[in-house]
Amino acid sequence: QVQLVQSGGGSVQSGGSLTLSCAVTGLTYKNYCMAWFRTAPGKEREGVAGIDKVGNVNYRDSVKGRFTISKDDDKYTLYLQMNSLEPEDTAMYHCALSKFDYCTGAWRQYEYNYWGQGTQVTVSA
Repeated sequence: QVQLVQSGGGSVQSGGSLTLSCAVTGLTYKNYCMAWFRTAPGKEREGVAGIDKVGNVNYRDSVKGRFTISKDDDKYTLYLQMNSLEPEDTAMYHCALSKFDYCTGAWRQYEYNYWGQGTQVTVSA
């Protein structure tokens, strides 16, 4: 049984930092693309960052230079380090495991067949 268990998140002021974690059990996750998505109030889910099996990364433009996606293959854990947070980053964040070993960068949700439970990030002005 594949499980993605998230931790981290919370509330910070603008300019602050948070780290999200996503622990994967049940399969050899390092062979697949993994990504972070977020859903802001009243908006559709959007892709934030992705990392493939060899460590290539991609980010949506609005988080480039502020967010860093990484993974620890020994711990089967995916991370998202978020710096210089802005109120616009307020959202429910989900990690996701792709069907593919590469990240298409298109953020198509149907490419991801396993999802974490979600964690709230709230950034106040």
